[in-house]
Amino acid sequence: MLKKICKVVLVICIIITISLIIFALYTLNIIPHKKYESSTYNITQYKSDVDKDGDGIDDQTDFLNNVRKYIETKPKYKSKYYDEGYPNDEYGVCTDVVAFGMRDTGYDLRELVNEDIMNNRDEYNVDKVDINIDFRRVRNLNIYLKNNHISLTTDLSKIEEWQGGDIVVFNKHIGVVSDKRNRNGVPFLIDHANPMQTRYEEDVLELYSKDIIGHYRIS
Repeated sequence: MLKKICKVVLVICIIITISLIIFALYTLNIIPHKKYESSTYNITQYKSDVDKDGDGIDDQTDFLNNVRKYIETKPKYKSKYYDEGYPNDEYGVCTDVVAFGMRDTGYDLRELVNEDIMNNRDEYNVDKVDINIDFRRVRNLNIYLKNNHISLTTDLSKIEEWQGGDIVVFNKHIGVVSDKRNRNGVPFLIDHANPMQTRYEEDVLELYSKDIIGHYRIS
C-alpha cells in the first residue's frame, strides 16, 4: 500500500514539475504564443497621412514593414560603437530596430536626435555630444520621441490605441508594436533584447507593463 502511495505521489510530482516547466517556457516566449489579427477585436489598423520617402506607402505601414525587414536579418546582440553611427555588420541592440526602421522610412534618426540634442541640451543632460552613439541610447530616444512625435497612452487595457508601427519605450529598453495580438488583444512586441533571444516578435508587453514609460507614433 505504501509503495502505491509513493508511486502516486511521484507521478503527481512529475506532472507538477512538467507543468511548471511548460508554464515557464510559455511565459518566457520560448513556446510561441498564438497570434491574432487586429480585426479579431474590431480594430482597424492605423495608417498615417504622411509618406516621408514618397514610396507610395504611408509612414506607419512603411515603418512597420521596414522593422520586419531589419529583424529578418536576425541581428546578433552586441553593444558596439560605429564610426558611421549605424551598425554595418551583423550586430545590433534594441535601439537599432527603431533606427533602421525609421531610416528606411525616410527619417535619419542619427541626424534628427543630434539636432534635437543641440536644441535642447538641458533636457538631454549629455556631457559630450556624439552623433554616432547618442541616437542609439534609450533615454535619448525617449526624449526625442516625446519632443517630436505623438505621445500616446501607456495603458495596455486600451488595446485599440496600440497600433502596429507604434514605438514603446521601457525603463531600459525600446521596441516596436506589432500588428499581431495575443488572446487579450494586446499587441506583440518586435524587439532585440539580449543575446539569448530566440524570437524578435514576442508576447511580452503585459509581462513588462510596469516598465513602460512611453508610447509614441511617428508624426
